[in-house]
Amino acid sequence: MIHFKIYKSVIDLPDYWDALPTNDLFLKTPFLKALEHSCPKNISTNYIGIFKDNNLVGIAIIQRVKLYLDDVFRNPTDNALKRLTKALIATVVRGNALIIGNLMHTGQHGLYYNTKMISQTLFLDTIFKVIDALSIQIKKEDNKRVRMICFKDYFESDSIHQNQHLFTKNKLYKLQVQPNMVLTIPSSWSSSQAYVVALNKKYRSRYKSALKKASDVIKKELDLNEINLASEAIYMLYKNVSDNAKVNSFVLDKRHFFNLKKELDQDFRLFGYYLNDQLIGFYTLILNNNQLETYFLGYNPDFQSKYQLYLNMLYDMLDFAIVNGFKKVVYARTAMEIKSSVGAKPTAMSIYIKHTDNFILNPTLKYIVNTLNPTLKWEERHPFK
Repeated sequence: MIHFKIYKSVIDLPDYWDALPTNDLFLKTPFLKALEHSCPKNISTNYIGIFKDNNLVGIAIIQRVKLYLDDVFRNPTDNALKRLTKALIATVVRGNALIIGNLMHTGQHGLYYNTKMISQTLFLDTIFKVIDALSIQIKKEDNKRVRMICFKDYFESDSIHQNQHLFTKNKLYKLQVQPNMVLTIPSSWSSSQAYVVALNKKYRSRYKSALKKASDVIKKELDLNEINLASEAIYMLYKNVSDNAKVNSFVLDKRHFFNLKKELDQDFRLFGYYLNDQLIGFYTLILNNNQLETYFLGYNPDFQSKYQLYLNMLYDMLDFAIVNGFKKVVYARTAMEIKSSVGAKPTAMSIYIKHTDNFILNPTLKYIVNTLNPTLKWEERHPFK
């Protein structure tokens, strides 16, 4: 007998939640607890347990996201045509959306099931029942309709596509989104010097030039207390980058990084860049088993170009991965060209999405997604010999 439970808080999760053999740290209670304590104001998380009889056989993270025009679009200087386009888009996407996964990070990070205990078809069919139950619950409690449903960020190799008929049956469209930039680390790279040797002449010179430009920058890992003391400065640097994005569906809580460090300890790392004792940049990493996940970063734009802060961060992230024996660096999406110059390769990803109010609008979602998450023209770089 298959049934499900919807939990509203990590504290309510059964003790055996973390016993499921998933290797995804983003589905474990320490990360979920940190997220719950410092989630963006427009996002609330539902934790789903799928049970076979009394055994937990699968889990899901479903976020309720409240989307509004001012939250999504950040550029108030747009011309009249762009403002009109955004207003029309807002009439479609405004309101409540259910995201199966974590909207705040590239990748699936939303579903896991024990293949020995439940089939994928039965698991997904149960997830659709959960979505219906959540939609009814939101309508009953807040008198709000769920207007959009989205299963996010699946690689083309993901087995979920074998059940595409279930998504079609439930009127969800498959759309390709920006790729995830991933760098696979060869086993022969025992040190960063091995990476430098593998670069061709042009990109080896670029690497050395970037490090030289940042030679006056002091790079330092911050512990929990240091993150706490620097919270205001860290948040301002994050906002410098976040506010510069044309589209953004959330703003992090000011204590987000502190709570992640508190709950994840050594599985979350924050590195600061200092110039004359002033924090001018930072980046964060999440150690997800054999994958190093790059997380949020920030920098002072006044120093970005002169010291090549962003490029140095990409190199330093890779250096950390090589030194600590990771198999992959997940650089996520955005800034694809510069990430490819470091060696990351684009890996195609797709989402499944639908509009619940008006199924006639579903074919237009492709254009809306492309507007909200535009596919930028970029040239892939090939830095290796």
